[in-house]
Amino acid sequence: MDSLLFPGGEFLGIKWHIWKAVGWLGNAVFFSRFVVQWYATEKRKQVVVPSAFWWLSLTGSLLLLAYALFYQKDSVFIFAYAFTWIPYIRNLVIHRRHKHAHILCPDCGLNCPPQSNYCLNCGTPLKAVNDGRSETAHAG
Repeated sequence: MDSLLFPGGEFLGIKWHIWKAVGWLGNAVFFSRFVVQWYATEKRKQVVVPSAFWWLSLTGSLLLLAYALFYQKDSVFIFAYAFTWIPYIRNLVIHRRHKHAHILCPDCGLNCPPQSNYCLNCGTPLKAVNDGRSETAHAG
């Protein structure tokens, strides 16, 4: 990496190599999750944690774990990221299950919450089937 931009292989006084780039990329990805969450919250005017937040958390923490394991080799840093992926994956699973449990109204197409008996938009009766799919109950 020795060039005009990187004299002596350094940029901003930092010696750069592939693992340093992985570490900084992990930091950037991990930080970006806050921007995503802030944007989603501002857009809906209520606290929202979109699935993109959990994907960015998972990706950023795995990149930082790789950096800690293969370059830094510091037990404190390794332990800090060794188990963070567990709640991130769990939250992605919960989000996916919740999203797939919604019931689609056959009349207006609104995605209704899983516990709904009637469409929140048009009042059409809804019936959830136990196998995870949704169907509608027809009145009369």
